Amino acid sequence: MNRKTLLIVLLAFLTLGSTVSTAWAQEYRIEKDLLGDVKVPTDAYYGAQAARAMENFQVSGQYINDYPDFMKAWGMIKLAAAQANTEAGKMKPEMLKLIEPGCMELINGNYIDQFKIDLYQGGAGTSTNMNANEVIANIALEKAGFKIGEYDKISPNDEINMSQSTNDTYPTSLKLTMLLHNTRLTEQLSLLAKEFRVLGNKYLEVVKMGRTELQDAVPMTVGQEFHSYASMLEWDIANLKFASSALLTLNMGGTAIGTGLNAPKGYDTYVIKHLNKASGFEFVNADDMIAATSSLHSFVVYSSALKTMATTLSKISNDLIILSSGPRNGIFEINLPPRQPGSSIMPGKVNPVIPELMALVSYRVIGNDVTVNIAASDGDLQLNAYEPVVGLTIFESQILLSNTMKTFREQCVSGITINEDVHKKNMETTIGIVTALNPVLGHHVGDELAKESMETGKGILELVREKNLLTEEQIQEILSPENMTGLDKSKYKNK
Repeated sequence: MNRKTLLIVLLAFLTLGSTVSTAWAQEYRIEKDLLGDVKVPTDAYYGAQAARAMENFQVSGQYINDYPDFMKAWGMIKLAAAQANTEAGKMKPEMLKLIEPGCMELINGNYIDQFKIDLYQGGAGTSTNMNANEVIANIALEKAGFKIGEYDKISPNDEINMSQSTNDTYPTSLKLTMLLHNTRLTEQLSLLAKEFRVLGNKYLEVVKMGRTELQDAVPMTVGQEFHSYASMLEWDIANLKFASSALLTLNMGGTAIGTGLNAPKGYDTYVIKHLNKASGFEFVNADDMIAATSSLHSFVVYSSALKTMATTLSKISNDLIILSSGPRNGIFEINLPPRQPGSSIMPGKVNPVIPELMALVSYRVIGNDVTVNIAASDGDLQLNAYEPVVGLTIFESQILLSNTMKTFREQCVSGITINEDVHKKNMETTIGIVTALNPVLGHHVGDELAKESMETGKGILELVREKNLLTEEQIQEILSPENMTGLDKSKYKNK
């Protein structure tokens, strides 16, 4: 054996030894479920069903704990359920006392690393529900002085999941998480609208040429344009508020299909009361629990509002890209903050990367809404097994929109400036201004001026002055923001 071969063998042996020693270092406990024995890491707080799910669903590399509020929601739901079971007389107060600390750990954002199941999973969310049941049970066992896995003392199924089914807790956890996300989403939307209001007030009296179908139309002010963007976003805030109210209707206590099997009398009322106290939201149970278990109506409504918001953000972003185009051979009415060199080949080029980012994220959200619609329409009979993909797409849309709107506001909108000389030149040369002169000069004279302007390349105001059609005082009066654009400053006073 030559020296090179010997070195290769030695390295292989060392690598194998490292792998074996790592495997030996990992200790396991054996848990049992319906299908038999399951090896679970000794120090894990999850149990057999979560371990199986981690093995079964190796799909995206995205895990349920990528959304920490999801774990928080499960803590609230399991706590409310235990409190409701105690109030209904089904759970002993001593058991509630044991369970509460485990629920509070999740509510406080702890043990998130114990939720490593892929977001893409079959089973309508059963794996996620059992992951929460197992983690809470094992935290409770440990805090009570028992060993992890001693489920005869505190059972994930019998105690933590008492009077529940995945089919009522899972959609509830999705809705609660979405509402927590929605609070931050609405905040970012509001801040972005306010930033456009600031720009609108700053440039309220700067006259510019409005455009329809990318052609010169009639005058407006730069401020009116920015204020219009703020109004669009405020409409989305109102729409989001309306849509999010659909998420407040639950099916808690409906258990498997909405009939309430295995839930004690009064539990459905008690669990809502305790969940509202834990979460701060005003949930109600549906008047038809079977329908609420089968239908994903509220998710479709809310996702549609996200899609509507995305279309608004895309429209605004692309407007800003057009208005900043150039800088020498485009519209160049506004300046966007330069954020990075724009080309690997063209020196000096700076691209509008932030509004482009906002637009492409909007396209993703619009696509996610299609996923929600298809999944909601294909759920069969008394349960929609496709809730996991509905949940993860809405979660993704919410986080993408929240984060990107913050970036859009801070890295782009707040730094926008305008080119007043460009606006002034445009107003002097555009044919579009002739419409504003019609009431004084008449439509026929306006036609002649527009025709001559096109033929000679002269501006309308230049021709008006050459022909002495109006005095300079008349021109200035007509060109005032109030007369030219119908500007009502009082409309924006408190914006």
